Amino acid sequence: MTGAYALHALSDEERAAFERHLADCESCAQETAELSATAARLGLAATVTPSTALRGQVLRRISSVRQVPPGTWTGVRAGRAGKRARLLSRWALTACLAAAATLGGTTVWQHQRAEDALRQAHSARQGTAEIAAVLAAPDARTRTAPLGDGATGSVVVSRERDKAVFVASGMARPAGGKVYQLWFDDDGTMRSAGLMDPGRTDQAVLLRGGVDGASGMGVTVEPAGGSTAPTSAPVALLGLPA
Repeated sequence: MTGAYALHALSDEERAAFERHLADCESCAQETAELSATAARLGLAATVTPSTALRGQVLRRISSVRQVPPGTWTGVRAGRAGKRARLLSRWALTACLAAAATLGGTTVWQHQRAEDALRQAHSARQGTAEIAAVLAAPDARTRTAPLGDGATGSVVVSRERDKAVFVASGMARPAGGKVYQLWFDDDGTMRSAGLMDPGRTDQAVLLRGGVDGASGMGVTVEPAGGSTAPTSAPVALLGLPA
């Protein structure tokens, strides 16, 4: 049900049951985070700004367009067929999201994971929602840079939400006892923005703290647990998109 949940395609009863399961299932929480982030990014890629005349056109047509009446097919067969259709639709949605998550390109991020955000939130749902909210924000802006050895890093910023998400793809794992640490660049002063998962080469991480007046972000290799200030040369430096 992870795919259907990520697309808000469950009934209230199904959603409540799945969320109870999600609270105790780490693998489902991870998969839900990946699918939600992918769905949000796909939605962002297809975003179109409506014309200024759209509202007036809709209001003018309200009084002249008739509502389509509900269908008349009822009974047990209809109920069973409807249930089968919903299940097939959910499988299709999950398959589409899974396929999208494995495709390359600028509109789909691979194997996204939000473990850092999940650890900082009270539940997996809250962490997933924070990342998805930044990725899907109307004002979200992205900047991408190569990280070497085929890896890439992208930072997505929502000024309205005062939040940023860092997305890494193909990033080499740090040496044992080390971790990648994220930083905001506040006019030359590096402010810690959280740690990445050292066991993942592909992940999406919600940067801790507000964007505020930061002009950029960086990634360094630090001892496990992180440092109060950078102790190594940056692995990556990205200016924040305007």
